[in-house]
Amino acid sequence: HGLELLAETWKSFDKPRPEQPPISEATYEFTRGPLPEVGVGVERALDGVAKVLDESLSQARPRYFGYIGSSGLESAVLADALAGSHDCNMAAETAAANLVEQQTLRWVGEYVGFPVASGTFASGGMVSNLTALMAARSARFPDSRAVGLAAERPTVYTSADAHSSVARAVEILGIGSDNLRLVPVTANRRMDPKQLRDLLLADLAQGHQPMAIVATAGTTLTGAVDPLDAIADVAEEVGVWMHVDGAYGLPAAASQHAGALFAGLNRADSASVDAHKWLFVPKACSVLMTRHPAALRRAFAHDASYMVEDDGHTYPVDETLEYSRPFRSLKLWTSLRAHGAGAFRDAIEENLRQANMLYADVLAHPQLEPMLGPPDLTVVPFRHLPTTGDVNEHNIRLARAMQADGRVYVTGAVIDGATCLRPCVVNFRTTDEDVRSIARLAVEIGTQLEATAS
Repeated sequence: HGLELLAETWKSFDKPRPEQPPISEATYEFTRGPLPEVGVGVERALDGVAKVLDESLSQARPRYFGYIGSSGLESAVLADALAGSHDCNMAAETAAANLVEQQTLRWVGEYVGFPVASGTFASGGMVSNLTALMAARSARFPDSRAVGLAAERPTVYTSADAHSSVARAVEILGIGSDNLRLVPVTANRRMDPKQLRDLLLADLAQGHQPMAIVATAGTTLTGAVDPLDAIADVAEEVGVWMHVDGAYGLPAAASQHAGALFAGLNRADSASVDAHKWLFVPKACSVLMTRHPAALRRAFAHDASYMVEDDGHTYPVDETLEYSRPFRSLKLWTSLRAHGAGAFRDAIEENLRQANMLYADVLAHPQLEPMLGPPDLTVVPFRHLPTTGDVNEHNIRLARAMQADGRVYVTGAVIDGATCLRPCVVNFRTTDEDVRSIARLAVEIGTQLEATAS
């Protein structure tokens, strides 16, 4: 019965739905119920699961353009189900599973062009960025695990458009967000290397100790790729760990269209990518790679009497923040084996082409305005221009109205104080018609909002 429901689900993803169904009264009713003393049976419970998921937002649907989410490969879902069945614990001895994880790390490094020497699989970009900064901390301050950072005055540097997970990681590490330097961006929303260098030198002159630079390879806000080569020059000059947060955009390093944007990636000390974004596998599967063999062990290893190590034998837990860690890499390994790197590369190239098509659609319509020039990757922020009234307020209402309409799903964003729509294309199921519907519906619904307001 569960497999039948799964098959129906995958079939429903092949074409867009005319609308997003609202939460039904029946769902409200059974989600308000108390803890059951007697079960309803597996089939009824699974039917409830199917109903809840049908009435939830699914990022796998071809007209979901909000935030940055996975389109969920069937091969990966099935591998994930098998991994859950066996329930390997990747903290400890796992025999063949550990070989698969190491091979998948090598494959990801090969795919994006990063010389991986060690790495781990985490739950998401937040944990990957935190892991990278913990490795940077141990490299810069070798005694910090024992004595802390109270006397060190460390600083971290990232783009003003970087993901908030960088700030959260700095806070968790006790560095403090006041010591996170937000480097201004250029007109194309990329980190300004000159201002980065100026900030670093000013901090050194005032007795601070720069610990890490976090460059972004595909910002969540606009999809911009920071100039990695120029940032690597600054990092090498000052002697600072460089991490590349490629949670969203790093897979495009393998593409012909956007590959040149990632020049210098191989010079970074660490890099991360969320395979559950633009490598199409379901959550959670984030990959953290470093080109230093001992960097993660230096940051995490403990001697535990219940996990005895000897020469030539170590435990994966000594290279990761987590202890009980599921076999996350299996879904990505399975999909890469099943479909081949070329299929992933082709799907990414298609999404890049579609994003440029959307940008052209926006430029061609007099009622639409792009917020930036041609997209680095596949985020295409734009706004609808009403004939009267406040543009920002109108676009706030427009984002909500498009979500309520349900034919496409887009979210709003704010760029330099201007509110806009922020569609992002990262789904291998998305067709050209799906993409063309974004601008068309923005004009249709935006015009309706104007008529209602007047």
